[in-house]
Amino acid sequence: MQPSDTRNPSYFHKVVDCQWACPAHTPVPEYLRLIAAGRYADSYMVNWRANVFPGILGRICDRPCEPACRRGRLEASGGNKPEPVAICRLKRVAADLKDDIRDRLPPPAAKKNGKRVACVGGGPASLAVARDLAPLGYAVTVFEQDAKAGGFMRTQVPRFRLPEEVIDEECGYVLGLGVDFVGNRRIDSMKALLAEGYDAVFVGSGAPRGRDLDVPGRQEAAAHIHLGIDWLASVYFGHVKQVAKRVIVLGGGNTAMDCCRSARRLGGEDVKVIVRSGFEEMKASPWEKEDAMHEGIPIINMHVPKSFVHDNGRLTGMTFEIVRAEYDAKGRRSLIPTGEPDVHVECDEVLIAVGQENAFPWIERDVGIAFDDRSGLPVLNPETMQSSLPNVFFGGDAAFGPKNIITAVAHGHEAALSIDLLLGGQDVARRPPPHTQLVSQKMGIHEWSYDNAVTLAQRHKVPWIEPDKALKSIKLEVELGFDAATALKEAERCLNCDVQTVFTVALCIECDACVDICPMDCITITQSADEPQLRLHLSAEAKNTAQNLFVSSPLKTQRVMVKDEDVCLHCGLCAERCPTGAWDMQKYLLQMAHAETPSCNTAAQKVTA
Repeated sequence: MQPSDTRNPSYFHKVVDCQWACPAHTPVPEYLRLIAAGRYADSYMVNWRANVFPGILGRICDRPCEPACRRGRLEASGGNKPEPVAICRLKRVAADLKDDIRDRLPPPAAKKNGKRVACVGGGPASLAVARDLAPLGYAVTVFEQDAKAGGFMRTQVPRFRLPEEVIDEECGYVLGLGVDFVGNRRIDSMKALLAEGYDAVFVGSGAPRGRDLDVPGRQEAAAHIHLGIDWLASVYFGHVKQVAKRVIVLGGGNTAMDCCRSARRLGGEDVKVIVRSGFEEMKASPWEKEDAMHEGIPIINMHVPKSFVHDNGRLTGMTFEIVRAEYDAKGRRSLIPTGEPDVHVECDEVLIAVGQENAFPWIERDVGIAFDDRSGLPVLNPETMQSSLPNVFFGGDAAFGPKNIITAVAHGHEAALSIDLLLGGQDVARRPPPHTQLVSQKMGIHEWSYDNAVTLAQRHKVPWIEPDKALKSIKLEVELGFDAATALKEAERCLNCDVQTVFTVALCIECDACVDICPMDCITITQSADEPQLRLHLSAEAKNTAQNLFVSSPLKTQRVMVKDEDVCLHCGLCAERCPTGAWDMQKYLLQMAHAETPSCNTAAQKVTA
C-alpha cells in the first residue's frame, strides 16, 4: 500500500465517523466534550454554525450520526447490543441548558451589498440559506405560505415531539439576522418572482403533496380517508380536534408514526399501523417505531391494501392481502401473495401516509429550469445545488425528494455558498476547502487536555412522562431530556474520535511498545503489501474495508507502521507508552466551507480556542 496521505483533510474527517455521516458535518465530539465540561452555550454555538437548529434537531433529527458511531461498532464486536452515544439527545442538552446566546450571533449587516436573494418556502433549507447570506449584507427575503416560519417542522411535526416555543426561538435567531420574512404569501409563478428583480432565487418549498392510494372504495368513502401530511397540518392549525375511535394508519415512515401517535391523543382508542413491507424494512426510524409501540399502537406488516369497505359512503373497514418478501440476485424485493385469505380490518377512519411527492405547478416549464421527465424533480448539480437556470438553486425535499431536516440544512449551506460565489463573479464549481486544524493535546508526559479514559457505561435512557399523562394532550412534550448529571455521563461515553493518533516516522525506533500496549491490537509493524494481503497480516484482522488503514512511509527497517482506524479507541495509550514521542494525540477540527460569515466564524473561533 502507498503511505496514507494525512495531509488530505478528508483522511482524518473520515475517521470521525459521526461527523462524516452527518450531512451538515457537525463536529460531534467537539460539542460533546463541551457538554461534559458544562459549557452548554459554547456547545450550542458549535452546533449552530453547522446545523442551525440544535434544539429542533436535538428532538427530531433522523440521527444518521448514531449508526456510524464507533462506540456502537465496538460494543457489537464484543457481543453486546450496539449502543452508540446518544448524540442527538445530547444536542438537545446544549439547547436546553445554555444561557442566552443572542450576543454570540452575527449582528445584522450594517450595510447591504446591493444583491437581493429570494427564498421560496420558510423551512429548514431556506432558513439555512438566509442564516449564511444575511450577515454578509445580502437582502434576503423568505416567502412562506403560512403565517410563521418553520415549514413542515412547524406544521407536520406534532407538538408532543417538538414544542412550538423551540421552533419560534430557533427560527427567530435566523430571522433576527436582518432577514425579511413575508408570511402568508404563496409563490404561484417563478416567472413573476424572477420579474421582481432578484439576483438569485432559492427554492426550498419541500415535498408538499402526499401520495394517495387508488384502490376500490377510495372515492366513495373519501370523507373518512385523509392524506397524512395534510391531516397533520389540519391538526396543527386546529381544524382537526378529534378522530374516530377506530383508526388505521397506512404507511411505514415517520409521518405514519406521527399520524398514529397524534390519533391516539385525539380520541382514537383502537389505532393500528398497517404496512405492506416487513417491519425491519419500514422507513420510519427505529426509535419512532418503538415510541409508537410504547404507546400501545400495534404495527402490522406484510399487508397490502386491496379495498376500502364502506356502507353507502360510511367507512367500515379495509381488506388486505397477506404477502411475503422475495429477493432476486440483485437484492431487489418483490412482494408475493402467500395465498392466505384476505384480511378484513374494521375501522372508522383511515390516514394515508405512504409517501410524499414534489409538486412544482408554479414553475413554468419555459422559464429555463430543466426537470427530469421520470421523477419530476429539477435537474441539479448535486454539489452546487444549481439548476439549469444559473441563478436559481434548490434544496431540501424540493431538490432530490423527501429526506430529512439535517439534509435540508446541508443543502442550504451549499446553495448559500454557491449564491455567494455566483453573485461575487466567481466559478460556482470551485468550492473553497474546509477549515481544518490539528492541535496536539499533550499537556505533560502522560497527560492530555481531554479525558481519554474509556468508560464501560451503557447508553443512558432519556426519561419520558407517564404514558397515561402523555396521551391526554396533543401538545405535551413526551421526552423530558437529560439532566446535567446524566448528560455528563452520556457525553463521557464518546470515544473522542476527533483526537487523532498522529505518527511521525522519523521519531520511531521500532521498539514495539505501542504494539504491546494497544488494548484493541490495532497497531502492527510489518512488511508492506497490497491492502487485501496487508489486512490479513495485522495483529487483529481488519475486516471492515469501508474504514481506512493508516499506513506509514517506510521505517528504518523498511517495514511500515499500520493502524486499523476502524477499532482504535483514541485512548492515547500508544502515545503515552512511546519513548520518543513518535505517536501524538492531536485534535482534528473540521469546519465545512460556508458562505463567508466573519462574525459567525469569530464566534466559532472563540469557542474552539
